[in-house]
Amino acid sequence: MASRSIRAIPAALPPLYAFEADGRITAPDVEWMAGVLQAAFEAQETVDILIVMRDYQGLDIGAAFDPKALRAQARAASHVGKYAVVGAPDWAETMINLFSPVSPVEARTFDLEDEAAAWDWVRAA
Repeated sequence: MASRSIRAIPAALPPLYAFEADGRITAPDVEWMAGVLQAAFEAQETVDILIVMRDYQGLDIGAAFDPKALRAQARAASHVGKYAVVGAPDWAETMINLFSPVSPVEARTFDLEDEAAAWDWVRAA
């Protein structure tokens, strides 16, 4: 099996799900992460998500329109409490900051050098 560009990071405090994205994100990567989150949505009413993007090198077109990922995104509004993205590319940071005020999800972006602050924020009650 090829290595993933998205990997789980041990979060120690359920229901926090943390991931690290490194490199080019492919459809199998997104489908795997969507599967993890779909299972989390089934098991728990609300989860928090932290994504650290260390060396983002783009998104394959198939990853952007993966049906499993689109279903997980649709369910996220009713299952995600906090959503933090560290090191988001400019376009993603703009989208998160633009839609956060009108979304039921409490979302924030952080620079890579502020990763510790992101962990603190997403873990705070």
